[in-house]
This record gives sequence, C-alpha cells and structure tokens, in this order.
Amino acid sequence: MTASSQPSARAPIDPATVRAALPDPQRWTIRHVASTGSTNSDLARAATGPTGAPDRTVLITEEQLAGRGRLGRSWQAPAGSALMMSVLLRPDRVPVARRGWVGALLGLAHLRAMDAYGVAANLKWPNDILVDGRKCAGILAELAGPAVVVGCGLNVSLTESELPRADATSLSLEGVRVDRSELAGAVLRELDPLLRQWESAAGDVAASGLLEQYRQRCSTIGQRVVLHLPDGRKLVGTALDVTEDGSLTVRSDAAAGAVPTVASYAAADVQHLRPAPSRAERQPQ
Repeated sequence: MTASSQPSARAPIDPATVRAALPDPQRWTIRHVASTGSTNSDLARAATGPTGAPDRTVLITEEQLAGRGRLGRSWQAPAGSALMMSVLLRPDRVPVARRGWVGALLGLAHLRAMDAYGVAANLKWPNDILVDGRKCAGILAELAGPAVVVGCGLNVSLTESELPRADATSLSLEGVRVDRSELAGAVLRELDPLLRQWESAAGDVAASGLLEQYRQRCSTIGQRVVLHLPDGRKLVGTALDVTEDGSLTVRSDAAAGAVPTVASYAAADVQHLRPAPSRAERQPQ
C-alpha cells in the first residue's frame, strides 16, 4: 500500500454498508463507535439486565484502547487499520458447555470472507487466523451471563512498522486491499448460516458437520507443536486432532525406548514448530 492510498484505506466503517450486505438485516443490530476500550467488554455489559442487548448485536469500532486477546494479552492497532468487531449472541438452544465453539464459527466466517478476496488463510488452534503461517487476526469468545460475546481483530492495512509482532501480517501486506465496511458485511454474511447450522443442531458440532469444516481449515492438525500449558509445563509433540469439545489432541514426544503419550488439552498456548517464513523469503525470486 502506498502512502497516498492510506487515508482512503482507513476511512471510517459505514454501518449502512455493513447492514446492506446481510441477507436478513432485520435480525441484526449494527452499532459503530469511533473509539472504545474493548468491544467485547462493551457488549458483555450490554448483555445483562432485563433490557439487555438483543441477539446478534454487533459493535464495530475504529480504535480499541484496551483490546484483549486470549490468555489476558493486550491487543491494539492504529485507528482505522483493522476490522475490530464483536458480536453478542443469545444461543438459547445451545447448552452452555457447547457455547465455546462460537469462536471457531467466527473464525470460519472470516476464512470464508477472506476466500472471496483471494486470501489463503487458515486457523491455528483454537482461533487465530494465519496467512502463510503469519498471524493476521485473533478471536476471543466470552460468556456474558445468558449470552456469549465473540470478537475479532483482523489486521487490514497495518504497515510493516505497525505490526504488533514479528510473525504477524496484514491483508495489505499480503497484497490485498479491501473496504473494511464491505469486509465486515462479508464476515457477518458468512457467520449467519454457520450460526443457523450450529443452533439447529443444539450446538452439536459433529452432527452439524461444523467440526469437520473446522478440521479442514485448522493448520495445527498434523503440525509439530509446542504447547505452553496453564500450569507452566511445556510439551512438545504432534497435533493429531481437535475433539468435539474443542480440545487439541497431541501425541507428545517420548524419550528413547518410551511409549509416546496421547492426550487432549482444553487450554494451552500453541506454537507451530515450523517457523513462518520471513517476508523476504516469501518474495518471488
């Protein structure tokens, strides 16, 4: 992206454009603010009380001052450079134990929307979005009383110097320029049928076929990985599968002569051992 194209690339999101992309717009409430602390936190507060925000309330912002990622990490991006959006859901037909899958559904919705722009992306367990092994987005889902709030921060026009970490990327750095209003609409349009599929199966991801869809787009499966576990332990092995409850099944390395162990982990920070290539290495020679 050139410097002269930057202002238009970071034009404010237009809620009317987002709403117009939806096949059933009356089912959605689209809100937009210039700046906030955290869209997830705002919607979590809006979810409570007798007049709580309705199902499928969406909050989009240009800038988050206290954005949060998984494991309590902070997340920020320059104003207008990312798609920062959270969705409040009231999946009454889905048992609480199955509601953790909403993060994966939003991840799949992003991948489908990105497919249409020619971006070859996949998921790193549980819900990071990778492009060529580099992180382009992160997703956080949280229970909010009887509701669920799920949010995503997708790097759209961040430059190399604006990236939060060395192994990150943005759509513009991948050669793709998008209108963020149209992109937001595309993500929600793809999320709609996934939610219907999930809710109609009472959250059963195996019966609904959503588990298989996730497995097909999860690049962690088959990878050599390092798991950083909540208790501080570190485990090295090969990721084998993702189970119906969303856990990652890993065959851990064993000492010479010992039998490798296979176990599933519901929570961990995962590192793929195949490093993401540098941008210079990815340039055609």
